[in-house]
Amino acid sequence: MSDAPTTPDMPGTSSMPDWEKRFRAPRVSLPDWAEDAPHRSLFVSNATGTYELYAWDRSTGEQRQVTDRPNGTTDGILTPDGEAVWWFSDTDGDEFGVWMRQPFHGGDDVPVAPGLEPSYPAGLAIGRDGTTAVVGRSTDEDGTTIHVVRAGAAPVEIYRHRESAGVGDLSHDGSLLAIEHTEHGDAMHSALRVTRLGGSTVAELDDTRGGTVELGLEVLGFAPVGGDTRLLVGHQRRGRWEPMIWDVASGEETELGIELPGDVNAEWYPDGSALLIAHSFEARGELWRYDLATRALTQIETPAGSVSGATARPDGTVEYLWSSAAQPPSVRSTGGAVVLDPPGLKAPASVPVEDVWIEGPGGRIHALVQKPAGAEGPLPTVFEIHGGPAWHDSDSFAAGPAAWIDHGYAVVRVNYRGSTGYGREWTDALKHRVGLIELEDITAVREWAVGSGLADPAKLVLAGGSWGGYLTLLGLGTQPEAWAVGLAAVPVADFVTSYHDEMENLKALDRTLFGGSPEEVPERYEASSPLTYVDAVRAPVYISAGVNDPRCPIRQIDNYVDRLAARGAVHEVYRYDAGHGSLVVEERIKQVRLEIDFAERHLKGAATQR
Repeated sequence: MSDAPTTPDMPGTSSMPDWEKRFRAPRVSLPDWAEDAPHRSLFVSNATGTYELYAWDRSTGEQRQVTDRPNGTTDGILTPDGEAVWWFSDTDGDEFGVWMRQPFHGGDDVPVAPGLEPSYPAGLAIGRDGTTAVVGRSTDEDGTTIHVVRAGAAPVEIYRHRESAGVGDLSHDGSLLAIEHTEHGDAMHSALRVTRLGGSTVAELDDTRGGTVELGLEVLGFAPVGGDTRLLVGHQRRGRWEPMIWDVASGEETELGIELPGDVNAEWYPDGSALLIAHSFEARGELWRYDLATRALTQIETPAGSVSGATARPDGTVEYLWSSAAQPPSVRSTGGAVVLDPPGLKAPASVPVEDVWIEGPGGRIHALVQKPAGAEGPLPTVFEIHGGPAWHDSDSFAAGPAAWIDHGYAVVRVNYRGSTGYGREWTDALKHRVGLIELEDITAVREWAVGSGLADPAKLVLAGGSWGGYLTLLGLGTQPEAWAVGLAAVPVADFVTSYHDEMENLKALDRTLFGGSPEEVPERYEASSPLTYVDAVRAPVYISAGVNDPRCPIRQIDNYVDRLAARGAVHEVYRYDAGHGSLVVEERIKQVRLEIDFAERHLKGAATQR
């Protein structure tokens, strides 16, 4: 057997443009592996043209497609014994469904917990016996509930709260459960609770301070050793994410003091003696090994660029998913091998990214700039705004921006206030002036791009998906003279209607961002909603939306589009049968093609400024 899924024949690839090849080229995720059967792995691939789960027996090389659904599947986990794959079954991307179980080597899919009704997922942890699990659920009616599921028995509810929460991890022996919760009402900063599987509390950890000082915690995992009660925890006590160890039995907290300048994430090495450190700083990523006995921090050599995921294997090697803006992703090992190298079409390279720092109203703003090789400005320029908002653009490979570069555009990506990776204050800065804060930073970068000669002010495109789509529509309405074209994918367009229609945990996030519900602080929602400014929009607008999207629901987009149509504004809308984006390669290509075509038509004839 080959070491990757078989790629379907694609005739005519020699004449296919590079931007399409980047989407069609087989991609694989970092393989997960079973704790007690490390030769068994699970990964995601688009080899069939749709992103699906694959089981991989490393001892034989055999690979098998686990799921096969029209709109794809990416949420899955191996049981610790490696005997089964659990995967989440929703309906056409609506994220509302149930967990299914399939034997590792194939067989029938069966519901994990027939007694639990469909819901939004809120975490999953599987015991080492492969038959006991803790399932987190979220619904509009119940808020968050957590259930213990055992084979042959009815699910037992052990947690319930209206605010958002989720399953963190099970201890190695399966006796302790770590839960992340926001019972204090701040959905951006979780507290932790450790319970026994019967539901009784063992320990609590809460770093929220109220007022303007709000600190979050996250579960990174119990020590992978029998009888060990140490829990690896992420905290923000020094203004950024970094790990510490919390012994939930004794209450002892051990802060590690890892003096790296950016956000620091961690996971255990399989024997519990060391931590694998993932360090993110100024849009790049790197790996380190932290020895718990000596406190020695040793860098693990990786190429310059971004590490999107990493895992330490039992033999001491580390596997990681790497890419850069110029080079497509690959799964590599510190042992020297490429772990997964799908056969068939290879994604063409793109161009490197340039770092730009601009002084903005809230501090220095980091922007990433790419332009066609050898091109001189002023160029038509796409401001590709990331979603989240708690996310950031990095020096990693992205087929979408590369497509614009192939068509002669410069691409500018802005890590506005709200982005991760630049400290807690930068991430939390957008509260109450939601959307408007981010646009101040985007404006500062836009002024630099025009003033530096990079961008043609008559050919500026504001674009983005999800939160980036929201900022696109808000920017078109609040800055109508600044943008020539707007491209918004799965956006928030009408914040009040979106709040009432979206999944429950996003309602909690909105209440945190705005300081309450639309009924409690209507003026804040009005100030931040694109619908408020829709009649000021002058640029042609293209909107794409998934009709099953639970995050940016379709009704609120229709409200916005109806207002555009009522005054005859230039716009186009593309609706597709999926959720918050598509897992089907052809659909992704179609959407990029439609966006580029829309921009080309409406920028044609715009006077180039020199």
